[in-house]
Parts: sequence; structure tokens; C-alpha cells
Amino acid sequence: MKRYYLTTVRKVNTMTAQSIRDAALFHFARDGYEGASLRAIADEVGIKKPSIYAHFSGKEDLFMHTLDHAFQEVRRHILEFFREHAHLPMEQRLRKLPDWFEQEYQDHASARLMLRNCYYPPPDLYTPVMDLVYPFLDGMERALSRLLQRAIRQGEHPSVPAEQVAIAYMTFLDGITVEIIYGSSRRYKRRLNAAWPVFWHGVRSLNEQARSIVPEGDLTS
Repeated sequence: MKRYYLTTVRKVNTMTAQSIRDAALFHFARDGYEGASLRAIADEVGIKKPSIYAHFSGKEDLFMHTLDHAFQEVRRHILEFFREHAHLPMEQRLRKLPDWFEQEYQDHASARLMLRNCYYPPPDLYTPVMDLVYPFLDGMERALSRLLQRAIRQGEHPSVPAEQVAIAYMTFLDGITVEIIYGSSRRYKRRLNAAWPVFWHGVRSLNEQARSIVPEGDLTS
């Protein structure tokens, strides 16, 4: 009975911590770190504000746990996106991702919190926030490189330098995604529609250069 009681208490504590984090996700995404209120978060969960400190050491601790969860959620959703669109050519998958991400930003607090803190982290938490941002971006870059390498093996892009294209694509995303936060959907789509043909023309040019340099028999070896 004692063991059952301890297990039940542990489950209740875990559920309460998750409820606090879920409420905090909404408030931090909407109001930012400075604007979010612990009292409002507690009210939404149905607990007293001091009860938050049974699970988190303070606002900073709650924010960092919530932001880490947001990054994990966005990473999982991106992986799901590529799995669901695996049947499409690489060009279409890469072109669809910005449109998908704009919708993700509109629909999910995790994407809003993650993206805003990539561009504008709280000044007092700059270092710990960027310790989440850079591994996330580097992980996306590595994942894109692997996808491009797979496309190369399948003959879709015979000699594209996968790492170079992945870095360029991440730079392309960075340049247009800022409009989601500071601009509007119209401005975002305008930049995307203008920049994408130029970006993909560059990728095709790399292919053509490779074909002119590498003997045809070596392209699929």
C-alpha cells in the first residue's frame, strides 16, 4: 500500500508539473518571458501561485523547461512533416516546408515560443536560450544533409554538395521566417515566392556544373 501511495503521488506530481508547463507554454508564447504572469499560469491550472515552486524553482526555471519542451515539439513535428511527404521529390518537400511552418506558427504555441526566442531571447537568459537554439539549428542542418545525400544516392540530385545546400537552405529559411514574427503573412509569402525560384535555380546550377565536370558514368557510382 505504501509503495502504491508513493507511485500515485509521483504520478500526480508529474501531471501537475505538465499542466503547469502546458499553461506556461500558452502564456509565454503569447506574452513573452517578461509579460507572462506566474499568477495567471497558476490560475489556469487551478492551483495557488506558491504551488508552482513545488515543481519549478521560479519563473526562469519554468520558462527554460517550457522552451526546451517547445523545441522538442517543433523537432518532432518537422520529422513528421518529412515522413508524411517522403513520397515527394526533394524540391517539393523543401518548397512545402516554409508554407507548413507558417501554418505551424499560427496553430501551435510551441512553434510561436520557439521561433520568437530564436530571434529575440530574453536578455537575461540569452546564453541558456541560445544553448537550445544552436543545437536545434545544427540538428536541422544535419538532417537536411542526410535527406539530400539520400536523394543523391537515388539519382535525384547526382552531385549536389549536400552540406552546402543544407546550409544555404537554412540561410534561406532564416531570411524569410523573420517576416512571420515582425511582418505579416502577405509579406512572408511575397518574400518566399520571390526567393524560392532563385534558391532552387542555384541548386540546379550546381547540378549542371557537376554534370559538366564529372564523367557521366561516375554520377551514379
